[in-house]
This record gives sequence, C-alpha cells and structure tokens, in this order.
Amino acid sequence: MPGSVLWGWLGPLLVAAFGAILRFVNLDRPHAIMFDETYYAKDAFALIEFGAERTPIKDADKLLMQGRTDIWQHCTPAEIDKCASYVVHPPLGKWMIGLGEQLFGMNPFGWRSVAALVGVLSILILARVARRMTRSTMLGCLAGLLLSIEGLHLVLSRTALLDIFLMFFVLAGFACLVVDRDRMRGRLVDWYETSPLNDHGPWLGLRPWRLAAGGCLGAACAVKWSGVFFLVAFAVMSLIWDAGARRAIGLRRPYRRTAEKDLPTALLAMGLLPALTYTLSWTGWFATATGWGRNWAQATSQGPVFFVFDSIRSWLNYHFQVLDFHTGLATPHHYQSTPWSWPLLLRPVAFFWETPKSGCGADSCAQAVLGVGTPVIWYGGLAALIAMIAWYVATRDWRAGAVLLSYAAGWLPWFYWAIADNRTMFLFYAIPMVPFMILALTLAAGLVIGPVDAPPRRRIVGASIVGAFTLLALINFWWLYPVLTAEIIPNAEWHARMMFKKGWI
Repeated sequence: MPGSVLWGWLGPLLVAAFGAILRFVNLDRPHAIMFDETYYAKDAFALIEFGAERTPIKDADKLLMQGRTDIWQHCTPAEIDKCASYVVHPPLGKWMIGLGEQLFGMNPFGWRSVAALVGVLSILILARVARRMTRSTMLGCLAGLLLSIEGLHLVLSRTALLDIFLMFFVLAGFACLVVDRDRMRGRLVDWYETSPLNDHGPWLGLRPWRLAAGGCLGAACAVKWSGVFFLVAFAVMSLIWDAGARRAIGLRRPYRRTAEKDLPTALLAMGLLPALTYTLSWTGWFATATGWGRNWAQATSQGPVFFVFDSIRSWLNYHFQVLDFHTGLATPHHYQSTPWSWPLLLRPVAFFWETPKSGCGADSCAQAVLGVGTPVIWYGGLAALIAMIAWYVATRDWRAGAVLLSYAAGWLPWFYWAIADNRTMFLFYAIPMVPFMILALTLAAGLVIGPVDAPPRRRIVGASIVGAFTLLALINFWWLYPVLTAEIIPNAEWHARMMFKKGWI
C-alpha cells in the first residue's frame, strides 16, 4: 500500500516514544537503592573504575545516596584478593548499567538510564517484528503498545537489574532470525525461478542476519546464563525453518540438504560467534589482576606460569564456582515464587516500600514499586497461548510454533530447577517470556479481526473485540501505575491495588 513503508516505521516509533515517556519520566523516583540495585549499581561502577567487580565498604549505599563515590575497601597490592568481589552473573549487563553511570553520574537516574533505553528499544523491535510476522502495521503497533503498558516490563525498565538486558538481547536475536527467515526464503525462491532444479539446492552464504542473531544471543548469555536456553531453542528453530523452506520448493531430503548446506554456517553463527561474544564480555576481568579468582591458577600451579593458559584456567575455575552457586541456591526468600505460578501473577516482588509521613493528603501514605505484570495482558496472554497451541496443531503455522517455542524456552527449564534443586526463583525471571506472550496476543488479535477479504461485519466485530481488550489493558495499567513507579498515595489506595492480598503484599 502507498505509504506503508513510512507508517511501518513511523507507527512503531510513535509507540516507542510513548513507552519512552512512561520509562524516563521521574526515572530517579524513588531516590533510593531498590532491591538488587544494591549489587548491580555498585558492580557496574566497579567495572567502570577497575575493570572488575570490587568489594564495597559497609556503608556504601548510604554514601551513594549522599552523593559520595568513595565506597571501596582500601587494599595494598598484596591484599588485592581481599578487595575482589565474588559475583555470580557475567559482566555484560553490568557494563551496560555502568555506561549510564558514566554518562549521568553515580545516582539513581544514572544507573537506571540504560535499562530504560533498552526497554524502549525492545518496544520498537517487538512492534517491527510483529509487523513482519503479521504483515500488518496496525498489529505491529498493537504489540508495541501492549509491551509499553506491561507492568513487569515497565518496572524492570526503570530498575538497574540484569533481566531487562537479557530480555532485550533474546528479543533482538529472535527478530534477527525472523528477518533471516524471510531473506533466506526469498533467495530460495529466486534460485528456484532462475536455476535448473536439482536435488541439492543452493548454499545461502554466511547469512548476516543469522550472524547478528548469534551475536545477540551470545550477548544474552553474557548477561545471564539462562540466555543459553534461548540460544539452543533458536538454533534448532532456525534449522527447522531452513529444512521447511527447502521442502517447500520441492527439494528431496530437505533435512539432509539442510545438514549439508546450512548446518556448517549455523554452527558458526549460533555456536562459535555466541561463544566469542560471551568471552569478549569478560575482557575487563582478563585485563586486570583485581577480579575474583583472577590469580587462582598461578596460586595453585606447581610448575612454570604461562599467562594466557593460566588465565583461562582461572576463568574456568571461576565458572565452576558460579555453577555450584546456581545449582545450590535454595535460600528461602519472602518474595520467591515457583515457575508454574508466574503466568497467574500470584507472587510478585516488592522492589521498594516506604511509608512517607506526608505527600498523599491522608494520615497514612505508601510509596511502592511492585514488580508485577499487567493482569489483563497476562491473563489474556495465557488464553492467547492456548489458542496458539490449537492453531499450530490445526495448521502448523510457523508463527504459532515460533511463539510457543520461544515462550517455552523461557519458562519450562525453570521447572527442572524448581523440582530437582528447589532453587530460589522470582517472578521477574519471566521477563524474557513477556514479548512472546504479547506476540501470541497479537497473532490471536489478527485471527479475531480476520483476513483482509473477510466480510466487513466480521472485521468490524473482531476489531471491536480487540479494541475493547486494548482499552481494558490501558485502564488496568493506569490503575496499577502508582504502585509500579513509586508514586506517594494514600495507604488505602495502595491496598486497593493489591489484587491478591496474600500474594501481593
């Protein structure tokens, strides 16, 4: 359609701008260190200052809130291991938090700014990828709008935690693979129309969009190890798409031809490149002697010291320590939850809570940041995911399959650790699932509205249903907004917003 390319960008950009207003306005509220910001804000600052995480002094949080940055323990060169901080997540997300601190200062706005930026960029990416999957600018904008008013996404976009960066790189990797799928199928069609048909088919080259996906998924792993779930799932999905495309143009033995023609470059894009990206994220640790366990190999070596080899040994030993931590993390926490409860929002996380003495016009005030999703979107998303299962079983539509696989990659692996290790987990671990839940809603909305050639009455009724759902989501978000962004409100209004009193308080 005339102007479709223009609106294909302008519409998502406008939706992203709306999301940016929600995320950046009063970003420094509350002017405090929220929840695990006490770890990541200081770790990020240490990375910028020293190249590796460092142990702060006891009153570091209080000093930061006073505008002071002299928060580190003082160690002599001989005591350097005493100052090293043991951390259990890779450094990339903290480097990104540190970038904001470098640009805007060591304050709440500074350490939250890049999280807010990637939250906005994820809205734009989701709108664009939804548009590509549905061939509808309207549905693409709907996906972006729903993500912009999704409560958990908003809270994590306004908090210096790692999970928003994990979600961003997972979504970016998925978007790159969707573009790669389109480009790959287009090249196969061109080959089919212009070349003599044979049983082998063409080699499709290095495929830069799949390489970009591998880089993004490697970056996801460099934020949190749970990114590997998506890396494996997306690598398999991409190869299945390759085989399906080769079969669609009539090639015999499509899976064998995929193994011959596509698997070698897939191993490069989805194996070697992510590993390289992950390793590069540790450059600061390799380049300095102040990181935790940096000199372990030298201290335990009985022979001559080989710098590069011993550095790798120390790095691997550190990773085994981290693996032991994650597999043994079963410390009870007041806000922990189990993965089967996440889609129902039964136990959110209180990121911040205070009872100010004034500022709300009532005798008792509350100021809270509750890490919870927008219930209308989550419960509607659950119904949409069930619809995607039925749609995939009935039609084998690749879009339903991609959404279901992506959602499962972010959800099902946690069941193993919940059952086998009774691991401590939280609702915000579900944030990488959220874009795919919204994609399910968007695809379901397309089914409800109907195709372009459907009867006008059908499309009017379908559009009315989708519009009503979107309006309900907006109202639900508006109602929750004060407890998502630390507005000071009467205690009674805070209490009224707690949907499940036992689980939300």
